[in-house]
Amino acid sequence: MAQPWRLDSWRGKPILQVPEYPDQAALEEVERNLRNYPPLVFIKEVRSLKEKLAGIAGGQGFLLQGGDCAESFKEHKTDYIRDYFQLFLQMALILTFAGNTQVVKVGRVAGQFAKPRSSPTEKQSGKELPSYRGDIINGPEFTAQSRIPDPQRQLEAYRQSAATLNFLRALLDGGYASLENAHRWELKFMEGTPVETRYDALANEIKRTVEINALLGM
Repeated sequence: MAQPWRLDSWRGKPILQVPEYPDQAALEEVERNLRNYPPLVFIKEVRSLKEKLAGIAGGQGFLLQGGDCAESFKEHKTDYIRDYFQLFLQMALILTFAGNTQVVKVGRVAGQFAKPRSSPTEKQSGKELPSYRGDIINGPEFTAQSRIPDPQRQLEAYRQSAATLNFLRALLDGGYASLENAHRWELKFMEGTPVETRYDALANEIKRTVEINALLGM
């Protein structure tokens, strides 16, 4: 029988990738702070995703999930996030029209700051240090100080995740993901390539469809 979910129920589960924080008092203080912060996602968003995933499980759509293996604090930039969003929209657009089906988009973004590792340590030039476990745990620099797990990194991960989600929500609310804006989703690497030509043709076809539907009141 399934056990009821609690805020701390994860602590009773088998956990394999556990960082060892040298300052437990600092870790507990960060946990108390995070417990009082606003949620990154809201119940309405969670329920909407559950309904869409149920439809996909019943054969009514296609799930597209994508993003970085692990996000980086240094790469938290507007251009990077926007380009990621544009590429994701392009992929979903092509899949929708090629498969003639609904595409549910799930981004591996805004919180993917941890990296599971096959070994707790790594060696470079004969020197052995704890493995880099992602920016939310420790630093990528190969120094003893950088590889110490720091709970303050969880607070920075929260701040960056909240900023990323707010930016993506603003793009969605502003109509950036509307099919009418498909031409705006082109990325610089596509310029002057056959891919750009094919994408432009698809975007033009979509634009005509949207315009016809508008004229018909659809």
